[in-house]
Amino acid sequence: MTADKYVKWNGTPQTEAIELLKTGGKTIVCPTKVGYIIGTTDRAGLERKFSAKNRNRNKPGVVLIGSLEQLDALAEMTPAIREFYEKCWQEDVLLGCILPWKESGKQYIPNDGSSELMTDVRDTSCFVIKFGVPGEQIAAARWSDGNGMFFASSANPSGKGNRGVVAGIGERIENEADLIIEGDDYVRSIQPEKTVETRYEQGVMISFVDKEGKLVPDQGDQRSVTPAPVLIRKGLDVERIMMHLSDGYNSWDYRHGEYY
Repeated sequence: MTADKYVKWNGTPQTEAIELLKTGGKTIVCPTKVGYIIGTTDRAGLERKFSAKNRNRNKPGVVLIGSLEQLDALAEMTPAIREFYEKCWQEDVLLGCILPWKESGKQYIPNDGSSELMTDVRDTSCFVIKFGVPGEQIAAARWSDGNGMFFASSANPSGKGNRGVVAGIGERIENEADLIIEGDDYVRSIQPEKTVETRYEQGVMISFVDKEGKLVPDQGDQRSVTPAPVLIRKGLDVERIMMHLSDGYNSWDYRHGEYY
């Protein structure tokens, strides 16, 4: 363990991380509701993230959202999708949705080749809200200071969990990260009645695009509509999310792992 790169989250915005990410090309490890993530802000940092994780590059990039205003600026949404996000935001529910970027939103992606690593072949990304206070504070600070971005992946070798403890991120990620925020107590507090074996280690992910990356239509009162939203990854608060999804859509699919 490299002790000098570790700091403990104390409930306030992590100044060390916010300042470090301003310098570019840096990566941090941060606690969330479901474990640890490795976060960065630009192409150089994304390259380091992929290397540290041995992660496939075909997957949609994850954009961490610090406010609904930021979400509105970046992601293309229909009214029903926006309402769905709003419900989850108000209830502090972790949610990630695969959506296209607004053309006007692409201006906020660093002009350094980051878009190649932040979008998939359909030009979509996963826009995530309410992922946990430590990272939300960083994402909000990044956006308020010049519309900066915060990109992330889970902080563990691809396909392996970190078990919600900083000791589980693995030696490769520990060595690659410039700063590691320890918050095991925070992660544990989100699912206090769960054990290491039964806790959710990921958030729910829903695809709101078809195979070409176009938004699925709002349905109104129609039934048996295709294409429709697809829940492609179960996780924390899946029951509440499915209820909200059912309120807005009569037709949707559950196909865990379909994208991957």
